[in-house]
Amino acid sequence: MPKFLIILGLVILIAGVAWALAEKLGLGRLPGDIVIERNNFRLYIPITTSILISVVLSAVFWLLNR
Repeated sequence: MPKFLIILGLVILIAGVAWALAEKLGLGRLPGDIVIERNNFRLYIPITTSILISVVLSAVFWLLNR
């Protein structure tokens, strides 16, 4: 159990750092990402960002699997 918690903590840490770097690169505000804002409501659907991340991860895993 302690080993699992340490790995989970590292994964969360890496995800947080990656999120901060992605915001600096402009991911999340690409053309095709849908943002609907009302008075006390905000809906964010990152379609283009999701597709881009999927393509990049697919290419990385494809290269690692060769």
